[in-house]
Amino acid sequence: MNIKQVKALILDVDGVLWRNYEPIGELKDILSVFDKKGIAYCFATNNSSKSVSQNIEKLKSFQLHVNPDQIFTSGKATSEVLKERHPDGGEVFVVGMAGLIQTLKEFGFNNGASNPLAVVVGLDKNITYEKLRIASLFIRSGVPFIGTNADNSFPTPEGLIPGAGSLIAALEAASDTKAEIIGKPQPVMFYQALNYLKCAPEDVLVVGDRLETDIAGGQAAGCKTALVLSGVSTREMGEAWKPAPDLILPDLTQLAKMM
Repeated sequence: MNIKQVKALILDVDGVLWRNYEPIGELKDILSVFDKKGIAYCFATNNSSKSVSQNIEKLKSFQLHVNPDQIFTSGKATSEVLKERHPDGGEVFVVGMAGLIQTLKEFGFNNGASNPLAVVVGLDKNITYEKLRIASLFIRSGVPFIGTNADNSFPTPEGLIPGAGSLIAALEAASDTKAEIIGKPQPVMFYQALNYLKCAPEDVLVVGDRLETDIAGGQAAGCKTALVLSGVSTREMGEAWKPAPDLILPDLTQLAKMM
């Protein structure tokens, strides 16, 4: 592919911009290159544990200043899907962090266990057996089972740790029910991002560290894709992926140099 034809970027964050609270490269300088080249960008993350405002604060901690419209999360995408199905909002039972609960609330959905419209499962670092028990019983009773994303793990400086997909898998086993996944590799977030960027898919490069979510999702949305090796997937995995990513790069720094 001709990198000079790229008009905009959809950037994953975990494993691309940072590992937990450790930046990957000089992020301010990297984004400055995109700004100077006139390349628009936004962020699309499967991590549902943080709200848009929390993501903005984390970006600020790396001296990156963006507006809320540039951030797309699996929690936000899930909330928008629920809003389409239940315009008046209502109650949902959440297995997830405060950021997901807050995001759902902003769309009119309160966390509760009386008569939920859905069971919504994301990353939950405070998971308990009681949460799993209640969620499983609701799902077995016929309450829709929605997963924000299916990432089994996510990268930290110490290594890979359990992600939302691990909790979803536990509930799928407990309830004998498959979850409906909203985040990547489903194209929902990418369509939202393309609408913000006002670009055709073929003019946009999706950059991610995970083949089965970032790359597969970008390809499903019709975008160009770049796998960076700073997170989960390896070069060998990328070269074996069909169809192959358009680019395989060490990290976002290398992409900025190519621009």
